[in-house]
Amino acid sequence: MSITQKVVGSLQDQKIYHFSKGPPLFFVMMRLNVKVALTFLLLIGILTIVVLYSFCGDSPKEWHRLKYDSLNNGFDLQETEEIECDINGEYIIMCKKEGDEVYGKLATYDGSEKFEWSHSYSKVYHPKAKYDPRGVFMYFENYNVEVRERVKCVSAIEGVPISTQWESQGYYYPTQIAQFGLSHYSKNLTEPEPRRKTIEDSDKELGKWLVPNSAKVERIFDNVKGSKILQFSTSENYLDGVKLKMDHVLHFFMGVHIMLSGNSSFSIILQNRETKKIYNLHYINSDVWITAQENNIYHGIGTMQEWKRLTRDLIIDLQKGLNYLDKDKSKHKIPRSKLKIINITLRGSGAIDNLTLSSSEHIQQFYDAAEWFVRHQDADTGGWTIPVKRRLASGFEDLQPGWYSSMGQGHAISVLSRAYYHSQGDVRYLNAALNGLKPFRVPSSKGGVLATFLNKYHWYEEYPTKTTIFCLKRFHLLSPGII
Repeated sequence: MSITQKVVGSLQDQKIYHFSKGPPLFFVMMRLNVKVALTFLLLIGILTIVVLYSFCGDSPKEWHRLKYDSLNNGFDLQETEEIECDINGEYIIMCKKEGDEVYGKLATYDGSEKFEWSHSYSKVYHPKAKYDPRGVFMYFENYNVEVRERVKCVSAIEGVPISTQWESQGYYYPTQIAQFGLSHYSKNLTEPEPRRKTIEDSDKELGKWLVPNSAKVERIFDNVKGSKILQFSTSENYLDGVKLKMDHVLHFFMGVHIMLSGNSSFSIILQNRETKKIYNLHYINSDVWITAQENNIYHGIGTMQEWKRLTRDLIIDLQKGLNYLDKDKSKHKIPRSKLKIINITLRGSGAIDNLTLSSSEHIQQFYDAAEWFVRHQDADTGGWTIPVKRRLASGFEDLQPGWYSSMGQGHAISVLSRAYYHSQGDVRYLNAALNGLKPFRVPSSKGGVLATFLNKYHWYEEYPTKTTIFCLKRFHLLSPGII
C-alpha cells in the first residue's frame, strides 16, 4: 500500500509516505465540516437579514420598540403617544413620544426629506447676498432678542429690552437694544407683510364698548393729534371699567396711541383656551418697568401725561410677567396657540386712538430702538454708556459704570444708518450715526474704544480696559457699522 524510501542526509533520514489512494479520512472530514460550517453561517446570515427586515422595513403600522421582559422571558410592545412640540415659543408641531424618547418631524428641503439633528444649539448661517447697509443685517433675521432669559422685559416706557446680563435689577444695554432693532428690521425684510385688524380708530372702526352708568366715553377731535380720539373717564371702583368684549385668537401684537392721567390703566385680558385661566396685562401710569401679583401683570408706560405710541407683543409681556413671579420659567411657558384675547378694559381717565391687533410690528419695534439711540446719546462723546460694572477675567481691571463698547457703538450705527435710509432722509438718524464714530478715535485708556494691535493696527475693544484684551469673538460684528 505504500513505498518507503531511505535517503542519506539530514532530511533523507526521515520517512516520507506517498499514498496512492487519496488523503486520510480525517482530512476528508475536516473539509466536509468547514463546508457545513460555512453553509450554516450563510443560512444564519440570511435568516438574520430577513428577521431584521421584518421589523425595520417599510410598514404601514406604527413602529414599536421591543422591550425585553426578564420576568416572562418574552418581548413587550411599547406604544407611542403624540405630544405637542413647542418651537421657539412661536408655533406647535405634533411629535411622537416613546418611553422617554421623543421623535421629531422630518423637514423637507427642495423636495427631499431630511431629519435634522445637531450636537449643540449653535448654528452656522451662510451669507445670502453681499452685505448692504440698507438691507438685512448679517443673519439677524434669525434673532429673537426679547425671548432671551437675560431680558427682564421690554420696557413700555422706551419700547426696548431691559437687560439683566450683569445686573439683576435691570438696565438699558446698548448692544442688546441694537440687536433688538436690527433683528426686527431684518425680519421686516424677510417675513410676509403683517396682518392687521383695527379695533378702534374713533372714525371708521368703532368698538362696541360697554360703559357703566358711572363712566363716560366720547369720541372728540383732538387738536394735538389732528384726528378724532376716544376719551374715557371712570369711577374709582375697580369693577366699573369701560370694557370691550372680544374673542380674538390670531394676532397678539397690539398697537395703540394712548394718554393716561393719574391712577389710570389700559388692560388686556388673556385666557388660556385649554385651562380657562385668566391673565390680566395692565399698562399703567408708572415708571416701574414690570411687576406682578398673582395673575395680574403690570407694565409702566411712564408718568408723562402726553400722547405716546405703545407697540406691545402681548405674549412676551405675559411671559415676562409670569417669569417675574416664578424664576422656574419652564412652569409658565404658554404657546401663542393656546391663548386668546377676551377683553380690553379702560380705567381712570385718559384717551386712546388707533387701537390695532396685528401678526407682527417689526418696523415699529425697529424705530423704537432707533429713537432710543437718538434720545440717549452723549452729545459730547457720541457714545451710549453701559451703566453697570463689568468684571472680566483675572488680571484685568473691572470696567466701572459709564464705559463704552465698540460692539454697542458699531451695532447702534448700523441701526441708525438703516433708520436714515428707511425714513427717507431723517437727518436726526444720520447725525447720531456720525457722532457715534467719535469713541473709535479715542484710545481705550482715555475712555474710548481704540487700541493698537502689534504696535501697528487699529483694534476696537468690546471691553476697553487699560490693559488691552483684543477680544476677537465680537470684533467682526461691529465692522459693518463702521466700514
